[in-house]
Amino acid sequence: MGRRQNDSEPSRFISLSFLLVGLISCALVYTVLSVVLNPNIGSKGSNFESLALAEVSSDGGCCRGIENLELWGAAVKWGSDFKFNSSKECCQACKAMCTGIDGPCLCDTWVFCGNKKACGSKFGECWLKKQKDVFAPDRQEAGDPVIWTSGIIFGKGEGIVGLETEYGTLHIKLFPDCAPHSVAYILELLTLRHCAGCQFHRAEGRGQLWDAEGNHIKKAPFGPPFAMIQGTLEAQGTSFKKIPTEECPYIRRGSVAWVSSGPEFFISLANHQEWKKAYTVFGSVLPEDMEIAEKIAQLPTKSDVWNNINVSVLEKPVPLLVRRLKTRQGNLNKM
Repeated sequence: MGRRQNDSEPSRFISLSFLLVGLISCALVYTVLSVVLNPNIGSKGSNFESLALAEVSSDGGCCRGIENLELWGAAVKWGSDFKFNSSKECCQACKAMCTGIDGPCLCDTWVFCGNKKACGSKFGECWLKKQKDVFAPDRQEAGDPVIWTSGIIFGKGEGIVGLETEYGTLHIKLFPDCAPHSVAYILELLTLRHCAGCQFHRAEGRGQLWDAEGNHIKKAPFGPPFAMIQGTLEAQGTSFKKIPTEECPYIRRGSVAWVSSGPEFFISLANHQEWKKAYTVFGSVLPEDMEIAEKIAQLPTKSDVWNNINVSVLEKPVPLLVRRLKTRQGNLNKM
């Protein structure tokens, strides 16, 4: 009597084949997106610096902080009497005191000790604090190794910086709870008296591919043009440290995100779900300022080729300055 054929081996090969196809597809998507936005891909080795990141995400939004960082400030909740099991709960406790319903934020900084071995009796302590200036938070600069994880919170109408250009100022709402390392770098730029070298150098409008609200036109290609303006936020004379990957949501009209780990960045003029969740988004342009971004996208350009992709670069780069806003303007209180 003949023996029944063993189906396990063919099934195993089929499963491995599907897995291999999936991995190749993911790699191709990442490569295409990198090529579209990065003119230097493949020209330099990757020096990505892995930084410790306390990552927590929930349905209520991001709650990320920076490990090995202790922010000081006036305490509104003493950690010795206020403990949680995770940095997420500590962060959310601070957010609960910063709803904007009852006036200014009562808490804009949270500090948590989450390493049982290093923290010892301090494990679980959650210190909620209020800074004199949340754009320049007090921090421990020296002393024993830092065992704390810290984060900052911006309330409604707060955390707005300006990208000042000759065509107008783009008001950017920063997301410190989603991209704390990115926002920390932007706050460093605010301390400089200049941002020499910071500029927009690539501009591609929506063309006939996306409508005025950033929605993709049915059956239209996805570029070029790619509906975005791109530039760099590396100031001359400063040392730039690569930004670790942080929150990567879908790119929407107004999203401000890094290309790879910076300092190249872009502002999207459209909703780019086809780009998947590939870029760290650290802010968003206020809706009323998108006309400035659109104006820059319509400036004279010349064609160039980046890794076999046709792109449009500005004939004259547009210098920009990152500056702190002295007063609230427009619809800042809505964000």
